[in-house]
Amino acid sequence: LFKGTARRRSWHIISRLESVGGQLDAYTTKEETFVYATLPVQYTARALELLADVLFSSQFPAREMEKEMEVVLDEIRSYNDSPSELIYDDFEEMLFPADPIGRNILGSEESLASFTPEKLRAFTRRCYTTDEMVLFFMGDIPFPRIVRMAERYFSVPPTRRTFSRREPGAYQPVSRTMDKDTCQAHCLIGTRCCAAGAEERIPFVLLNNIVGGPNMTSRLNMAVRERRGIAYTVESSMTNYTDTGVWSIYFGCDGKNVRRAMSLCDREMRKLMENPLPEAQLRTAKRQLEGQVLIGNQNRENVILAMAKNFLQRLPLYTDEEALSAVRAVTAERLMSLAQALFDPVRRSVLIYK
Repeated sequence: LFKGTARRRSWHIISRLESVGGQLDAYTTKEETFVYATLPVQYTARALELLADVLFSSQFPAREMEKEMEVVLDEIRSYNDSPSELIYDDFEEMLFPADPIGRNILGSEESLASFTPEKLRAFTRRCYTTDEMVLFFMGDIPFPRIVRMAERYFSVPPTRRTFSRREPGAYQPVSRTMDKDTCQAHCLIGTRCCAAGAEERIPFVLLNNIVGGPNMTSRLNMAVRERRGIAYTVESSMTNYTDTGVWSIYFGCDGKNVRRAMSLCDREMRKLMENPLPEAQLRTAKRQLEGQVLIGNQNRENVILAMAKNFLQRLPLYTDEEALSAVRAVTAERLMSLAQALFDPVRRSVLIYK
């Protein structure tokens, strides 16, 4: 998107905000493209004009595309050399074998070679439509003034998507071992879980935090790494999409310890399935998550991107207090019920690199 528009060359795009101390950036998830700017507030109009130019007038010059394709090709090859990252994409492809949500964002060397300026322009016309676009602003400018600037720079003819997204197909658990010729074995255990707007998302976040979240005191870290020392990294994670989600446990260890590590993970899951969390442990888990929420919200860039994503997906925007209240309302019985559904061995998929 930053390689040229009808009015600007690549250098003019990237220097437009950098020349005043600002920054233009973008990233892509499986469901959204974010194009955003961080800059001194007095240059807001400059940023809005540039964002509109990039979004609606990108030309994808052939020469610039060729250079960028070499960069992406190098990124794909580098990514394929990172099994601890690559395994997540292969796992999602296992969980969603016939659905686009299971595809790797980077694509493949073959798909990259098929791109042309005409195809990219057609893609942006088809997907970057105004009915599925959000303009979000955070800064010390009165809202009516922002509206006037938005009307000035984003007053383009309304467009609508002409395609609809199909729902993910039925889930069938899969177990697979792939020979990657790695020194260390890598393993993912998991299943599909709730969508981003699901009522049980916050209880699931709390449950994930307890099992293998970012805390060193998580159950998996204590059982697998701290007490037995058989894996350097062991963690669980949850990704929520608009209509589905993925929950998984990852660990990397010596090949001879894979079965033992899997058994320890299973033991910790069964504990949470069979017994309600003691009250003292539940209080501690809630305090940990509450602290993570408050600390995370100190990063204003992350906050605005998260709020924009929620608005785009038509999800509610929670205040800190509303989010904390939802965490505090989770009961031990509710967590055990969710654990029984999420950790059910019949629903588990397993992917092992060796």
